[in-house]
Amino acid sequence: MTGGGKGTALVTGAARGIGRALAVALAAEGYAVAVHYRGSQADARETARLCGEKGVPATTLQADVIDPAQARRLVREAHAAFPGSPLAVLVNNVGNYVHKPLLETTDAEWSEMLASNLTATFATCQAAAPLMQAAGFGRIVNLGYAGARHLIARPGIVPYTIAKAGVLQLSHALGKLLAGTGVSVNVVSPGVIETSVSQPLREIPAGRVGTVAELVDAALYFVRASDYVTGQELEVAGGWNL
Repeated sequence: MTGGGKGTALVTGAARGIGRALAVALAAEGYAVAVHYRGSQADARETARLCGEKGVPATTLQADVIDPAQARRLVREAHAAFPGSPLAVLVNNVGNYVHKPLLETTDAEWSEMLASNLTATFATCQAAAPLMQAAGFGRIVNLGYAGARHLIARPGIVPYTIAKAGVLQLSHALGKLLAGTGVSVNVVSPGVIETSVSQPLREIPAGRVGTVAELVDAALYFVRASDYVTGQELEVAGGWNL
């Protein structure tokens, strides 16, 4: 199957929710889409169908990106999925979230938060960067968290905030490393979105939660921008933490 004219976009965790919205938006931009899923095959196929309605090819790819080897394989498979359509966009959307008192957090929960949010992002970026460099073009957008760069204690989500702070540092370092190669690396950091588990409206100056569409628009900004825009973070948070 031949690919989209702009190349291929890989969105991790694209079976439903924010990931699905990102995948469909990238299809509308003209990218062939690799829809990643771990266990939700039927939902992933529906996402691929919706992408196909935008006039581009789409496929589903399974991987448990918590395993770095599988995460790297996923990138290679996306790169090869559509002949003539190399990997051009990587959106790291996967990242599990657990709200639990710190002293009650288990070793498994701690490890899983770091692995799904940070290690998976590291592995996919490490695999994608050389492919994009070789092509002279690439856009990597990592999803962060609007509270991660603010050193405010959040005892209920400590491993999550640590992991997302790591995503910021990783993205800054990659942005600097890849500057001038045609590849950009940026972070979109949502605050409280309509899909968020907790929604503390009293803390948000805008007085409302953000929409998935607003988050997708922020990601598309980095995809559309030149590679001179790199190593940056864009918060979609309604003034939260200001």
